[in-house]
Amino acid sequence: MSYQPTPDDKFSFGLWTVGWQGRDPFGDATRAALDPAESVRRLADLGAYGVTFHDDDLIPFGSSDTERESHIKRFREALDATGLIVPMATTNLFTHPVFKDGGFTSNDRDVRRYALRKTLRNIDLAAELGARTYVAWGGREGAESGAAKDVRVALDRLKEAFDLLGEYVTEKGYDLRFALEPKPNEPRGDILLPTVGHALAFIERLERPELYGVNPEVGHEQMAGLNFAHGIAQALWAGKLFHIDLNGQSGIKYDQDLRFGAGDLRSAFWLVDLLETAGYEGPRHFDFKPPRTEDYDGVWESAAGCMRNYLLLKERAAAFRADPEVQEALRASRLDELARPTLGEGETLAGLLADRTAFESFDAEAAARRGMAFERLDQLAMDHLLGARG
Repeated sequence: MSYQPTPDDKFSFGLWTVGWQGRDPFGDATRAALDPAESVRRLADLGAYGVTFHDDDLIPFGSSDTERESHIKRFREALDATGLIVPMATTNLFTHPVFKDGGFTSNDRDVRRYALRKTLRNIDLAAELGARTYVAWGGREGAESGAAKDVRVALDRLKEAFDLLGEYVTEKGYDLRFALEPKPNEPRGDILLPTVGHALAFIERLERPELYGVNPEVGHEQMAGLNFAHGIAQALWAGKLFHIDLNGQSGIKYDQDLRFGAGDLRSAFWLVDLLETAGYEGPRHFDFKPPRTEDYDGVWESAAGCMRNYLLLKERAAAFRADPEVQEALRASRLDELARPTLGEGETLAGLLADRTAFESFDAEAAARRGMAFERLDQLAMDHLLGARG
């Protein structure tokens, strides 16, 4: 297998990833600002197919209309020259101090109205550039103290905002869906819709739930100690995996945004295995931060590493699934039995209640003695992951 990515792999990057200057709460930037058009050209050279952006990544906050159009024109020219597409866009409602208490759930009503207008303006640009997904990360939608935010009312305001956005794209006829991005904390002490499960439950209360899905991020779920592949499986089961952010994370700590494959490699293996066997057809989007130790040569090495690691894991996962010993081990672990409905075809509740083998004559002690053969199966996965099997 070639590990050289092509546009068919659907790898995409945010402008804010390769363009991150290395500034953090304890240190100033270690890299100069990167021209968005240069990011487009370099990503195309690496084999990416798409580039994404927050409004402020492309158009500096406070730009005049003339300046705005100039930035958009240069970006569009770079897209046209390279063939890269814009599969997704989003709005920055977290950097400027005006959003210190959030955008859609700020206690200040005028800030909420401004946040909506800022988002609607960028939705127009996203649709103009051909984006099909609009991500919403509410990084400032939360609180640090219990009395500061009535969460029930804040959820009312969040629902109001998303219902208005859904109304807008419907009236405009935009072919655009929204993907909510959960995160438990950072920068707020606690953020609303902290996990995939919270976001899925919230979506069902919206006026047009069919327009909304989720955009889970590896590090965000793992910050809360959750199994990311399980969260993705539930999003797929619900038909709500509209987009995904890939990066690396080492345990329960701050959001590290490592290149994909760094951190929890076993979790990355199972994630790729799931995406490649479940029929997910969306972008494989990398939301990482090249470490501030790197110059721009290191930035491009890091971006290339994200794609290479995905392709390596894709190869390992495919070999795992094709291995006859693995298939035998899957049967020994009774995965085929899990796939059978618990009730037989045409069987009713009455049939279950009448079946004495299901309870009265069921030998629980004998069933308890049956081993599940999971260790053999898991070691085969480790062997493939570590390259010990073909």
